[in-house]
Amino acid sequence: MNADPILQETLIKRSQQKKRTSPLNYKERLFVLTKSKLTYYEGRSEKKHKKGSIDLQKIKCAEIVKHDCSPIPCQNKYPFQIIYDCNTLYVFAPNADSRSLWVKTLKEEIQNNELIMPKYHPNLWTEGSWQCCRQADKLAPGCEEYNLFGKLTRKPLPPTPEDMIHNNHPIKKPSSQMDEEEEEEAEAVLALYDFEALESHDLSLVKGEEYVLITKSDVHWWKAKDKNGCEGYIPSNYVTEKKSSTLEKYEWYCRNANRSKAEYLLKSEDKEGGFLVRDSSQPGMYTVSLFTKFGGEGSIRHYHIKVTQKPQRQYYLAEKHLFDNIPELIEYHQHNAAGLVTRLRYPVGRKGRSAPKTAGFSYDKWEINPSELTFMKELGSGQFGIVRLGKWRAQHKVAIKTTREGAMCEEDFIEEAKIMMKLSHPKLVQLYGVCTQQRPIYIVTEFMELGCLLNYLRQRRGQQNNEMLLSICQDVCEGMTYLEAKGFIHRDLAARNCLVSESHVVKVSDFGMTRYVLDDQYTSSSGAKFPVKWSPPEVLHYSKFSSKSDVWSFGVLMWEVYNDGKMPFETKTNAEVVEFISCGYRLYRPKRASKVVYEIMNHCWHEKAEGRPRFSDLLLAINQTMEPDY
Repeated sequence: MNADPILQETLIKRSQQKKRTSPLNYKERLFVLTKSKLTYYEGRSEKKHKKGSIDLQKIKCAEIVKHDCSPIPCQNKYPFQIIYDCNTLYVFAPNADSRSLWVKTLKEEIQNNELIMPKYHPNLWTEGSWQCCRQADKLAPGCEEYNLFGKLTRKPLPPTPEDMIHNNHPIKKPSSQMDEEEEEEAEAVLALYDFEALESHDLSLVKGEEYVLITKSDVHWWKAKDKNGCEGYIPSNYVTEKKSSTLEKYEWYCRNANRSKAEYLLKSEDKEGGFLVRDSSQPGMYTVSLFTKFGGEGSIRHYHIKVTQKPQRQYYLAEKHLFDNIPELIEYHQHNAAGLVTRLRYPVGRKGRSAPKTAGFSYDKWEINPSELTFMKELGSGQFGIVRLGKWRAQHKVAIKTTREGAMCEEDFIEEAKIMMKLSHPKLVQLYGVCTQQRPIYIVTEFMELGCLLNYLRQRRGQQNNEMLLSICQDVCEGMTYLEAKGFIHRDLAARNCLVSESHVVKVSDFGMTRYVLDDQYTSSSGAKFPVKWSPPEVLHYSKFSSKSDVWSFGVLMWEVYNDGKMPFETKTNAEVVEFISCGYRLYRPKRASKVVYEIMNHCWHEKAEGRPRFSDLLLAINQTMEPDY
């Protein structure tokens, strides 16, 4: 080196030039900052090869990256960016202090540069656009003001040890030495469900009891402390903030029940005055679903909870008995019908709300010991192997998939499984873990009692009303909206690859063909197999996959649902389907599909991928198609 280093550390650099980025495009590099250059090397300090260098005079911006919406497929989760010439270099630090120190030091070194940017992009460039403002031009002007001398993305940097010594400030104690004053500011949460600690580092939860959060370093598993001072990890979706006004703590609330699911739950209970509160089809609003035997035959009414705007926000149902919040409204109508067909006698929401699935059985546990698995009956077989019902530790029902030899690249799958373990959504079949220490590999997932959606549709041919069919599409679309937001492509979305739970909730399954990508596109290798009758033109002709090819497949899945599981293009060979689609023809409108529903399908089948809607837009359209509440 031709100068003494100001900073030196091994960080992770993301590829700048490749159109598609994957976990392979993230490389460890030794970064060295001097007064004139930022240089990065391959290898360790004693034996290193120079890979690149940036003249500090050319740097226009150095700033922390806000990355809440962008998955990061490397172990360093704290990105910052360096903008120079027409390039953006993304660097990933191992912790917040490291990142802050690098950005603070770089800002000090470039403060006299002539080409400082007035605006920058605070989020990452991924999926072919800026995640902060969705502009599709990589050289588009920034969308947020850049302040070279101000606070770093609205949060002041912690002082460095050198700053503390220079200013005679005491060095901050480590977290293990937090005083009582710091602990008083800790967040309190209430347990919504019981949770049994399965590993020594977990903490058991008792429904209704209070816990203190210690860290939220993992989105799905938080570290907490109970009233006895015991510490451990808890599933984040099992608790709610104590101060929060959330409805989750009430037994009558059932968040994930749409109209048809609510009707199924209430009819199953068959009790006069049975009720639940659910999220309305109108975003941000709520609905009371109420069962009555008035008139001799059981029926269900859906009452939209209305809101006044002036002079203050208050809630009411059929008559204008106004309340400051929804719990007060429900309590009143539990004793007074006041315009409803009957009073709210019997809460059903809790019965329809079993404990949600956790992202893995325990914190940071994705490798499962095969000796802990009990194999039971065979459930079916597919492209990648045989699926059996089983139990983990003799108590938790699971589905165990045995992979066929040569069916997948095992190394790639194992790496991807670690990322897939972090996915958790009510409309996705939960991956619990894998057994990779022997062959064949086992994949352990949530068990779905009612099996494959395709068989479910065929067995109930003609028995489900249009509201139930639309509800199935809504479930699948919710799961795919989550996958789309997380940067995952399914590549084999069809009724056969969705499963149905005991409570008739449909979940997206079978990620055997999924590939994790950051730029939302995967082009298969030559000769790769894919489902022709569910595939769009760009897949048929160029083997080019994206979330927009999943949208096309979703349109075909909707067609399957409205045809009770009928095979699409049933009289045509694969070659004929390719020609048929290439000539602009599409599947016909099912008899049970309304014009509006068929229009949604057709939007999915736009010839060009960019002309198709996102799953989030499809979900909005489906919600608007649902029958309105009273």
